[in-house]
Amino acid sequence: MPTSQVKRAFKYRFYPTGAQAAELSRTFGCVRKVYNMALAARTEAWTRQERVNYNATSAMLTAWKKTEELAYLNEVSSVPLQQTLRHLQVAFTNFFGKRAKYPRFKSRKKSRRSAEYTTSGFRFRDGKITLAKMSEPLDIRWSRPLPEGAKPSTVTVSQDAAGRWFVSLLCEDPSVKPLPVTDAAVGIDVGLDHLLTLSTGEKIANPRHERRDRARLAKAQRALARKAKGDGANRAKARRKVAKVYARITDRRRDHLHKLTTRLVRENQTLVIEDLTVRNMVKNRSLARAISDAAWSDFRSMLEYKADWYGREVIAVDRWFPSSKLCSHCGALADKMPLNVREWTCDCGTTHDRDMNAAKNLLAAGRAVAACGAGVRPQRRTPGGQSAMKQEVSRREP
Repeated sequence: MPTSQVKRAFKYRFYPTGAQAAELSRTFGCVRKVYNMALAARTEAWTRQERVNYNATSAMLTAWKKTEELAYLNEVSSVPLQQTLRHLQVAFTNFFGKRAKYPRFKSRKKSRRSAEYTTSGFRFRDGKITLAKMSEPLDIRWSRPLPEGAKPSTVTVSQDAAGRWFVSLLCEDPSVKPLPVTDAAVGIDVGLDHLLTLSTGEKIANPRHERRDRARLAKAQRALARKAKGDGANRAKARRKVAKVYARITDRRRDHLHKLTTRLVRENQTLVIEDLTVRNMVKNRSLARAISDAAWSDFRSMLEYKADWYGREVIAVDRWFPSSKLCSHCGALADKMPLNVREWTCDCGTTHDRDMNAAKNLLAAGRAVAACGAGVRPQRRTPGGQSAMKQEVSRREP
């Protein structure tokens, strides 16, 4: 459960003036330049088996600003430049902690265009935000109110591939508190025919956002392919049209997942899911597009951080647990269960819906994990007719 107030990022669209857009574009370029130079310096030191930390790169930045070649770094706010060095330090910390790969250089065309400002780099007054080096506040569309009395600790300005401008305010949200404890628990089986199948019997349809816009996306991509390669204005315009279709798909998908995960967390105290390796699953060429569109990883991420906010528990059952092949009634384990088999009948006479059966088994396995604290692995059927997992669940449940 959260012990202190939760910090949330509130993201809004804004529409910069010509001068603001030019200033922010320069800032994005300088942020990328400083990040790449610092990464190159740290990589070179790494080859010499030397360590360069944030303080060393900060001193390098001061020296770079004094050179004639990089004097333009003084034209933008120093706060985003210092923040990008801190981000690089976090990237290396995660790398050395074996939580991430080695940091990569930022690309002018592919990397996210963003700049982060701390409290010394912006002014928040009367509901208006003015960034350093700017005389006018940002024209923000306040689509939802900030928490009462909120004071942003950081402000991140970004521009996506579709050309849209966003500002994200990190604030403490006192409204996020643990929900009342309930006995409700649910097993969740993800799929493609249905996005989710719950152990309660409910099936949630898969919206297939990418498939719905596939014709529009294909048309935009064909138009882009016809444009001559290079930095021409026509190609840039065609590229933005493709990006707008992708943005539409992403926005609708995330909106649906946010509503779905919020509902599940509010209704259930314990949520049991399967620990899937989506990264390996998308290597299947025939299913990669559908799996990516389902966004199982995003669903799990949202479910976990919202459960942490509201005092709920998410249990991830081991990926090798045979949830589909295990009879939720008698505990018998089927030998094979191809993907095309959606219904099957156990030797005990029980007919199962594949996904519903998997959700029920995940719930039982999750309860066993919560009770005994052990991992869930494939269990062999015992001579008495029940699997070891089924016996454990039966023994512990009233």
